[in-house]
Amino acid sequence: MRTLNVSVCLMAALLLCGCNPLMKATLANFKAVASGPDDLELTPAQVAEVRYPQLKLTTPSGVGVLAMVRARGDLQYWVASGKQVLMLRDGLAVRTVGLGFAGDLDGTRFDAVSPFRQGLHRLPDGYTSQRWIDLYHGYEVGVAVNSRFTRQAMETIRILDKEYAVLRVDEQIDAPAIGLRATNHFWVDPDSGFILQSEQQLTTQLRVKIVQLTAERGAVR
Repeated sequence: MRTLNVSVCLMAALLLCGCNPLMKATLANFKAVASGPDDLELTPAQVAEVRYPQLKLTTPSGVGVLAMVRARGDLQYWVASGKQVLMLRDGLAVRTVGLGFAGDLDGTRFDAVSPFRQGLHRLPDGYTSQRWIDLYHGYEVGVAVNSRFTRQAMETIRILDKEYAVLRVDEQIDAPAIGLRATNHFWVDPDSGFILQSEQQLTTQLRVKIVQLTAERGAVR
């Protein structure tokens, strides 16, 4: 079933190739070398031309725009015209396809209720959690990731032509089995808990920055 879901998203990516130049540029940018692809200059008008909710994704190998082409419950499927896929659940990246030059994130799961489902704006300072990830590289399955959340000060971020007052929540993660230690950053709407922007370490080699470009919070229009 998981393979079928990804295949559907990859087919949808082909449709995005016919969108405006912003979407067409995505493939070239993601194929850029890791030493420094040019950033995408985005305008509200360009984003408005695409009928899907969109986000801007920056990886070690490139930067591009992804569109949300499908949602099943709380799982969102975001794809680029170059067939890269990012799956988000409550703002957390839980799987990638075609993004990791040293291997993608194959899956993420929680035994208890996910803190991202609870809403990061509701977590007490110092809250701890654990999740398990699967990795393509080395076929690592069930790698334990320990995390601790700390609340930071309110900040103002700018996305396209708008400014947002947001709460920054940092997540210190530690996965001893693969030697991974990092700090993730989440910029959260203090009222709804919606994550407008984040920096997430998904594997030892893959760190991403995600910026929500559209105000849509629900399913594809």
